Amino acid sequence: MRAATGWSAFEVLDASAGEKLERWGQVTLVRPDPQVIWNTPRDSAWEKANARYNRSSEGGGSWSVRSLPQSEWEIPYRELRFRIRPTGFKHTGLFPEQAVNWDLMSGLIRAAGRQLNILNLFAYTGGATLACAAAGARVCHVDASKGMVQWARENAALSGLSERPVRWIVDDCKKFVEREIRRGVRYDGVVMDPPSYGRGPGGEVWKLEDSVYELVRTCAQVLSEDAQFFLLNSYTTGLSPSVMQYILSVTVGAMHGGTVTADEIGLPVKKSGLVLPCGSTAVWMKNSVSL
Repeated sequence: MRAATGWSAFEVLDASAGEKLERWGQVTLVRPDPQVIWNTPRDSAWEKANARYNRSSEGGGSWSVRSLPQSEWEIPYRELRFRIRPTGFKHTGLFPEQAVNWDLMSGLIRAAGRQLNILNLFAYTGGATLACAAAGARVCHVDASKGMVQWARENAALSGLSERPVRWIVDDCKKFVEREIRRGVRYDGVVMDPPSYGRGPGGEVWKLEDSVYELVRTCAQVLSEDAQFFLLNSYTTGLSPSVMQYILSVTVGAMHGGTVTADEIGLPVKKSGLVLPCGSTAVWMKNSVSL
């Protein structure tokens, strides 16, 4: 397990009975988490939370607000800054556990000795984009949601990175990669953070576990001859780190050599001193480093 221990503005305070109590700056939120299948005692901090997301039995859910100071606010991670905004789908615009991967990619980019060209797919609000840009890379940020791309651009401005070489693209990720391959555009690093469920350009429903191999196989073709890394994230319970490692090995590894590692990533829980699992990451690297 690799835990995101570099945060000061965020922490998981406790986790129990399908929910987690989090601190985002000065704001505390209670959000559902399917991984939390234990039922440990709760203290009064849970009832004092600023807001709680309540799931509906009919799907989706809504926030119940006790005393939310503002509808959106900012939190820092190292030199980066992010706008936090509770959304109608329980999310806040940031996955804090991904900070372990931001730090990894930043180190690989700085160690390369040249400016790398990075492709960030399913790029959401830009955590990986900002980390790579701050480390000196050129970045192509791709997401199908215009609103998420705009949010990412706002985060770049907050972080003082608006003038860095970032292309902001609203497009279907697979279709974009296929066009880049035909155009002969190549990247030194790829980041993929696909959703567990999604819809294709024709509205068709797809599941990540059914589509991830072909998706990775296609994206492997956009890597340059001197590519440095390919990072694949998953929040799908049935997609284990070992499966992801195997997929990267028979696609990217078969084409470019190097090494592939995989592990769970997570967040420290203040009350228990343990780590809450938050998904998995597999990483192909040209040059092996200790994770």
